[in-house]
Amino acid sequence: MSIRTTTTRRRLAVAAAAALALSLGVTACGSDGGTSSGSSPSTGAPGAAGTAASGVPKAGGSITVFAAASLKETFTELGKKFEAANPGAKVTFNFGGSSSLATSINSGAPADVFAAASPATMKTVTDAGGASGRPATFVKNTLTIAVPKGNPKHIAGLKDLTGSGVKVALCAKEVPCGAAALTALKAAGVDLTPVTLEQDVKGALTKVELGEVDASLVYRTDVQADAAKIDGVDFPEAGKAVNDYPIAALAKAPNKDGAAAFVAYVQSPEAKQVLTAAGFQAP
Repeated sequence: MSIRTTTTRRRLAVAAAAALALSLGVTACGSDGGTSSGSSPSTGAPGAAGTAASGVPKAGGSITVFAAASLKETFTELGKKFEAANPGAKVTFNFGGSSSLATSINSGAPADVFAAASPATMKTVTDAGGASGRPATFVKNTLTIAVPKGNPKHIAGLKDLTGSGVKVALCAKEVPCGAAALTALKAAGVDLTPVTLEQDVKGALTKVELGEVDASLVYRTDVQADAAKIDGVDFPEAGKAVNDYPIAALAKAPNKDGAAAFVAYVQSPEAKQVLTAAGFQAP
């Protein structure tokens, strides 16, 4: 009996061990299945990365935008809207003459985005390898004659700018508004000598506000933004000097994702409403 009992117990132990091994094998298979099903979330991770790569970059942190002076009012408003839509983002602007901004960028000034008032100015940055990707034209702008309220010199067109005693301010020829002014004056067959050449369009407009000149050639958007102090006189030759405005993320942008997000936002329907309401034209 003792031998049989011992043998029986050994058989039972072997059977139990086999059962245990079988149980562990099933559990292991179940664990593999769990990893496979648990890999769904990790499979979802590439999907999230794909979404970011498809043109919806994250927007956060500090974003520095160098922009043409004529964009000051609209971009200031767009910056606030962008920040509201992207908590954690802070947009800082540097407004000025496009040519001087381009020079600063090419000299290594830290910036994420450049919005210029002409393709020629943007080209100085792209030629130096400063842009990330191809710049996009997001608006157009045309010139008008800015005069003091009431138009005391009764200026009706470009030829009147050469009248006796009429003092005129222009932007410097290196600045997009200055280059456009020269194009318009040439189209009208008008040759004039300005009393001052300003480094950006706001400077030319301020000369009229202060009464230092009788007129200046500026963008229609600038006159519209300053309508309480300035009147505008349209002229047909303005159609010969329409400026395209390109925008681009910069190759050395400290905040590349923020730069891409802001450039995309400026081209959005919401931003276009703000820009066209300010007098800019759709590209």
